[in-house]
Amino acid sequence: MKPDRVSTGSPPLDDLLGGGLERRAITQVYGEPASGKSTLCLLATVASLRSGNSVVYIDTEGFSVERFMQIAGERAGEFADRLYLCEPLDFAQQGAMIADAEELLRKSDRAPVGLLVVDSATGLYRTELGLGRETVRSLSHHMVRLLGLAKKYDIPALITNQIYVDVERDRVSGLGGTALEHISKAIIRLEKRDSVRRAMLRKHRSRPEGISFDFVITQDGIRAV
Repeated sequence: MKPDRVSTGSPPLDDLLGGGLERRAITQVYGEPASGKSTLCLLATVASLRSGNSVVYIDTEGFSVERFMQIAGERAGEFADRLYLCEPLDFAQQGAMIADAEELLRKSDRAPVGLLVVDSATGLYRTELGLGRETVRSLSHHMVRLLGLAKKYDIPALITNQIYVDVERDRVSGLGGTALEHISKAIIRLEKRDSVRRAMLRKHRSRPEGISFDFVITQDGIRAV
């Protein structure tokens, strides 16, 4: 029987999440630019690849091959053969690539997909916010499809999100409104404080909100401080 959770590749992050990324669920990481969101995605990706799986990685932020090689180390070339990298050019293409990911999940001639990553779920969404409610509905549809794949294939989904200042609630929140917040079973906020970052749990089904750990970004990932 498979464990309920999958390692993020970082022991302190696994601890924060109660053992790692939950299968059949979406975990969301949000924060300001350069707070470490993509690094956490790459850590989880390499951890899944290291365990023998493939990974579907939908990237809208500009995938850093150099950063992937740093984290993957000597096995970067081997791991790259099992990394399905998708780079949509617009928001509609992002939705199509999430839908098309099922073809990769069905493949039986290669290592099974162990993780779905969307970095960032709202980068392209932000460029179309002026189109109104239809864009919000499209984002919800993307995430429902992503969650459906995670549930159908018994794997975790990891997404990153950008931030905005929620004036009404007087706090910094992730983009996408309540729909994105509700569909994410676990939410981590990253805060940037000079060279030190803080990962704080904002939502979890069994862990208290507000627990956190501090870390610095290193060449091969992150290190708790």
